[in-house]
Amino acid sequence: MDFILIAIAASVLFIFILIVSMFRRYKRCPSDRILVVYGKVGKSKDGSDGNLAAKCIHGGAAFIWPIIQDYSFLDLTPISIEVNLTNALSKQNIRVDVPSRFTVGISTEPGVMQNAAERLLGLQQAQIHELSRDIILGQMRLVVAMMDIEEINSNRDKFLANIAANVEAELNKIGLKMINVNVTDIKDESGYIEALGKEAAAKALNEAKKSVAEQDKVGEIGKAIAERERDTSMQQTQKERDVKIAETQRDRDTQIALATKDREILIAAAKRDEQIGKVEADRDTRIKSAEANSIAIQGENLARIQIANSEAERREKEAEATKRATAAEKVQTAKALEEAYLAEQKAEAARAERERASQKANVVVSAEIQKQKAIIEAQAEAERIREKAKGEADAIFAKLEAEARGMFEILTKQAEGLDKIVKAAGNNPKDAVLLLVSDKLPELVKMQTEAIKNIKIDKITVWENGTNGDGKNATANFVSGLYKAVPPLKDIFDMAGMDLPNYLGNKKDDNQNGNEIELIK
Repeated sequence: MDFILIAIAASVLFIFILIVSMFRRYKRCPSDRILVVYGKVGKSKDGSDGNLAAKCIHGGAAFIWPIIQDYSFLDLTPISIEVNLTNALSKQNIRVDVPSRFTVGISTEPGVMQNAAERLLGLQQAQIHELSRDIILGQMRLVVAMMDIEEINSNRDKFLANIAANVEAELNKIGLKMINVNVTDIKDESGYIEALGKEAAAKALNEAKKSVAEQDKVGEIGKAIAERERDTSMQQTQKERDVKIAETQRDRDTQIALATKDREILIAAAKRDEQIGKVEADRDTRIKSAEANSIAIQGENLARIQIANSEAERREKEAEATKRATAAEKVQTAKALEEAYLAEQKAEAARAERERASQKANVVVSAEIQKQKAIIEAQAEAERIREKAKGEADAIFAKLEAEARGMFEILTKQAEGLDKIVKAAGNNPKDAVLLLVSDKLPELVKMQTEAIKNIKIDKITVWENGTNGDGKNATANFVSGLYKAVPPLKDIFDMAGMDLPNYLGNKKDDNQNGNEIELIK
């Protein structure tokens, strides 16, 4: 009984766990995402025998079978991409810069959504951003290459439509769609677009000046007409007033004439004045009319002059604009030809470089290898010679250094000995020298005797003819001269800058035999 209860409890627990697992495998897709189910998801719907790579669901839910299926989400958040196209070659071979900003996102259309599942699943947003930017740059260069500068600048709707058509088609291949595109400002390196803008501004300015001149003309004409009508009205009013005054005066004069015949003279004078007034009034009327006509004609002439000046200025501006446009067109044509020639030159240079590289690979590389080998061998030989010379130099240096140390020790000891001799002589350098000379005196005497000791006196034959005037014979002079060939001690001391001590001899006065030293016995 207990076993049955345990089995029932285990079965219930298993069923509960299975139900919970089934509920957890039922996935709902939010509105801002695409649910991608991959694994074994069924056959392809296009009639082919292959299986579907993935199943995309937007705005629904699906059950994910364990083991054979798995799922992931694609984010539908729009991506803003700044695309600064530079140096794009237009149809006229003019390079332009087209800064723009695109907004793209993963499409929810069935076919395009399938492409996104196959090509974008697992990529980060930065990677999708970079991939989209590369595609957009390529298509924008293609669109710019198919259009003229004037068409790109003036017909922006067509330009944007071409960009949208080309970019949309390429983005759909990876599962994206273009939401929006904004082109901020188009510039070209040669200033052609700026010249077009200046030309349009000049035309608009000329049209405005023309309209202003026409309105000024209409105003001047209306003003002249109004002034003329006003002057005519004033002249008519004055004439009527003069006529009425004349009639009143005539009536009054007539009454006076009827009242009294005595005033006929006065009446005649009044009539005369009336006639004069009429003549003067007619004269004034004619003068005023002529002045009004003159003013009207002058206004018309001024208006015509202004119109002519405006027309001349307009023609001048149009000629200048045409000249600038023609010059700009020729400059751009020349630049286009120059760029084409440069491109051909670069192509020829590239071909020559390829030929040079081929020749270099065939000939120069092997020669370079031999050269490097010879250089390495020469460097090795030079290094060996340098090491050998270095060893010999070290040996010579060691030998000379040892000799120098020995010489230094000898001189040091000699200096110490001389210092002691000077101190023994009571710090008198001359006495110290005398001590040294007295010490070496036997050697000096020995040197003098050694100079003539080997002469074989018994082997010398002297031919003489008797005695000389001094009482000596030739043989005695020969021996004396031979002895004098030995340097005397006095000369040795003089060469050393010292005086011969008195105990070694003193100097006699000059005589006929020359300076002689008398040795103290």
